[in-house]
Amino acid sequence: MKPQYSSPALIGALVIGMGSAPVLAGSLEDPVIAPPPAPPVIVPAGADWTGFYGGVQLGYGDVDSSASGVDGDGAIGGLILGYDYDFGSYVLGAGLDYDIADIDLGSAATLEDVLRLKLRAGVEAGPALIYATGGYARAGTDNLGSDDGYFIGAGVDYPITEAWTLGGELLYHEFDDFDGSGVDVDATTLQARLSFRF
Repeated sequence: MKPQYSSPALIGALVIGMGSAPVLAGSLEDPVIAPPPAPPVIVPAGADWTGFYGGVQLGYGDVDSSASGVDGDGAIGGLILGYDYDFGSYVLGAGLDYDIADIDLGSAATLEDVLRLKLRAGVEAGPALIYATGGYARAGTDNLGSDDGYFIGAGVDYPITEAWTLGGELLYHEFDDFDGSGVDVDATTLQARLSFRF
């Protein structure tokens, strides 16, 4: 017996299959490609300032006094050493600076060195640390002796790697009745600082 290929069910299936063929083959239009999602914005975390540091500083010093002609300016620089503790949003620390100088104070003397024992308190501003500082200072000269005083100032430190920090510091020093001479001396220093934190 011959098979029946012309049944209505078979014809209907063929018509539906042919009608859906273009859909299965896809459209001739270019596909729409969605743009990739934007990368997440990464906010740099603040540095961890806890620990010891040591380094060098170099800059400019300007010295004035209550005596006529006893003043001068010039280069100043030396070594720094300290320790900070990071409390999260603020930092407290203590340090020691020793600078050498050759600042001619007219015919009276030459400033040779400055020693500082310092405290500092700062706040974190992104990766940077902005701080106020102050403490004890001792200045030495070639022929007018040395004297004790104090200093106040401000500075900023910025981490350039995980271990190295670059900063700047502006300090004002006061020495009253320098070594019993009756002359009051003040000095301003502006220095760049490079520190290694360990």
